[in-house]
Amino acid sequence: MARTNAICIQAKAGRYGGTYAHKDIAFEFAMWISPEFKIYIVKEFQRLKEEEQKKLGWSAKRELTKINYRIHTDAIKNNLIPKELSPEQKNFIYADEADMLNVAMFGMTAREWRNANKDKKGNIRDYATINQMICLSNMENLNAVFINDGMPQRERLEKLNKIAIQQMSVLEDLETKEILIDNTETDS
Repeated sequence: MARTNAICIQAKAGRYGGTYAHKDIAFEFAMWISPEFKIYIVKEFQRLKEEEQKKLGWSAKRELTKINYRIHTDAIKNNLIPKELSPEQKNFIYADEADMLNVAMFGMTAREWRNANKDKKGNIRDYATINQMICLSNMENLNAVFINDGMPQRERLEKLNKIAIQQMSVLEDLETKEILIDNTETDS
């Protein structure tokens, strides 16, 4: 058995004295004394774990979108950008394609979103839901395929918007069904 030199409970005499315990021991003691406190701690822990999982899920989807963005930008570089352009002109083409995806997914450009949300930091994608990020990730891949096939931007925008509407409908419907199933299980 491993030995440790940790002091878990300590008593101090004097003006600022008292009995001090490691927080884990204090929680255990408080939960033993009060069943209500124990239930509160358990529920709070569960809430925090659920919140953590939601953040991890969103973060994973954001990272996936960043990876797919590379596929998207490579298609742009290889098919839409002439080598003679200046770096500023190249950046304009990348931004134009990103805005085309924003319009297809969110119905507005990055600039329109910033103008409507001056109090928020970041960009439109930072405030997207997990479902929107999944859909956007799919759209980046599809747009790369459409670009490689030589499809004009206007036609790509129309197709991607229809795809976004269809995919969001499926994802939202799936989420609603999961919520209904979860509620049915907790009501039982």
